[in-house]
Amino acid sequence: MKQLVVGIDIGGTNSVFGLVDREGNMYGEGVVPTRKYPDFDQYLEELFIGISNISKNVTEEFELVGIGIGAPNANYFDGTIWNAANLVWKGTVPFVEKMKRYYPNIPIIITNDANAAAIGEMIYGGARGMKDFIVVTLGTGLGSGFVSGGRLVYGHDSFAGELGHVIVNRGGRMCGCGRKGCLETYVSATGIKRTAFKLLADHLEDSEFRNISFNDLTAEMITKAALNGDPLAIEAYEYTGMMLGQALADAVAITSPEAIFLFGGLAKAGKYIFEPTKKYMELHMLANFRNKVKLLPSGIDGKNAAVLGASALIWQEREQ
Repeated sequence: MKQLVVGIDIGGTNSVFGLVDREGNMYGEGVVPTRKYPDFDQYLEELFIGISNISKNVTEEFELVGIGIGAPNANYFDGTIWNAANLVWKGTVPFVEKMKRYYPNIPIIITNDANAAAIGEMIYGGARGMKDFIVVTLGTGLGSGFVSGGRLVYGHDSFAGELGHVIVNRGGRMCGCGRKGCLETYVSATGIKRTAFKLLADHLEDSEFRNISFNDLTAEMITKAALNGDPLAIEAYEYTGMMLGQALADAVAITSPEAIFLFGGLAKAGKYIFEPTKKYMELHMLANFRNKVKLLPSGIDGKNAAVLGASALIWQEREQ
């Protein structure tokens, strides 16, 4: 009998889910609009209905062996989501406890989305066979997952590995966390927009986005402009890569990873983000680590990456 796992990626707008086997093959997908259900119990009911519907369409007999969930501010140890700013449910949400009402006899694991991406990389992606690596997710913010000795580093409270909130510029840009100068204020979709507008103010060159307002500008536009040779877009990526490379050089000194994987929207800029990041990482690296750490694109960064990452939580737990 085929063994399948439900992978669920919970976002502020939508929750995407799918049935996945150990090889990463998808047996059905669905979406529940997260924002539509401020009543958490109603949301869970809709999620259960959605999972049931895709399960009915699987043509071969299967056994559901677990549910893996990636969500903002999720706590691996107690199965909750803590005060996630971009979710409609406030306070502490006992996600696993309430979901157990629908699935009482199978394991349910939740962790934050960046940690799920790291486990997904190890099970399905470029980190297969690696025991020590870092995954950096470059989305609206900057997330990260640290794997050491083949296990994700959670710390004592499940919140370890917050590279995005390492301060890289004391007194620098204001961060949504309430502090100033966090890495994600420079290296993220939001961060590169802030960099682009500073460059527009400091330079006079023509640029594809000179007549676009801050609210209308997207990181995708900056990436496209860089790929088209726009000098300010290329410089924005050079600066972003510098900030990321310096931070990664420090991170390497903590866990000595074999590789660092870049995952998410900004990674799609290709050489414009990878080359400066690698350059500044090596430049600021402790000599012991130079030219030893690979900087690689994610091996699962595609259509189903978030669902695959969430499902991998169960496969990894079963294989330990």
